[in-house]
Amino acid sequence: MNLSRTVRVLPLLLMAALSLPTPGHAQAGKPVGADAGRDAAIAALMQRYDGQVPGASLLVLKDGQPVVERGFGLANLEDRIPASPETNYRLASVSKQFTAASILLLAEDGKLRLEDPIKRWLPSLPAAADAITIRHLLSHTSGLIDYEEVMPADPKGQLHDIDVLRILEGQDRTYFAPGSSYRYSNSGYALLALIVGKASGQDFAGFLRQHIFLPLGMADTVALEEGISTVVNRAYGYSETDGRWQRTDQSPTSAVLGDGGIYSSIKDLARWDAALYDERLLKQSSLDLAFSHATPTDEPDVPYYGFGWRINGDAVWHSGESIGFRNVIVRYPKEKLTVILLSNRNDPEPYRTALQIAALFRAR
Repeated sequence: MNLSRTVRVLPLLLMAALSLPTPGHAQAGKPVGADAGRDAAIAALMQRYDGQVPGASLLVLKDGQPVVERGFGLANLEDRIPASPETNYRLASVSKQFTAASILLLAEDGKLRLEDPIKRWLPSLPAAADAITIRHLLSHTSGLIDYEEVMPADPKGQLHDIDVLRILEGQDRTYFAPGSSYRYSNSGYALLALIVGKASGQDFAGFLRQHIFLPLGMADTVALEEGISTVVNRAYGYSETDGRWQRTDQSPTSAVLGDGGIYSSIKDLARWDAALYDERLLKQSSLDLAFSHATPTDEPDVPYYGFGWRINGDAVWHSGESIGFRNVIVRYPKEKLTVILLSNRNDPEPYRTALQIAALFRAR
């Protein structure tokens, strides 16, 4: 870590060590100024998560303060453990913003360039990848083949990021010429995690912890590596089948970190949200890149994609979907409003619910 970044993060480390809130984050469990009508509307929107069912944790931040911060339902059905603001959920593709931030940190430090050909860092890729740059991976314009479409039908154990590279080594083709179109790519973000490891000289999970999570006081957030790390206050994923909830916590791709392997809580994500308003972690130039209209898309509700973020008017957001989990973070930076909804169930994604909750707090 360079000197300028050390200066930026030392106050955050001190506050974390003293268990003090970061700037813009109030103490837990004290909603601020919520009126009864709005509370009732939120309770109605969140009703399906409440009770003895797989649940959710909901955070609404307004002007840096939590106006809603609570859990609904259960994080663990078998042990009847309730969901709470401290419950850690598998973020799935919400993880991508952290992968992108890692690349931007390394670019700030001169460890890599966004225009680097990815084969500078991953030379075993086939000729079809010659023209692909790191920027293409960040913005989903690489044209890389989706590893899920060509992975073994019955893999022996879970895949990891390095396994994604091995799969792509055998795919000497792309969907389109790099940079010519947009196609959402989990493959690209798995490769970005490997590039972080190569450029930093440490593994991806360790880089995240040392350079993002601990400096921001996100002490319980982790890129999970089974047998190496653990998740405290862990939510387990469930799917409803024939009217019954069954644990469906892991799939063969759940151990791929770069595209979706981070676990976090609304408590920790409040600290992440606060860091996106100033330069305590990333320089303003890097934040501008993350939230730029980097790539037009043809996806509903996604006119543009930045670096790890979807852009829709004044909103920047990202969803995350994997077996047993559905999550979303929606930010309105000009209004200093953020809604984060994390859930441990396979049901309709919570993006619409988050928008409806946001509407209760937006200026009219």
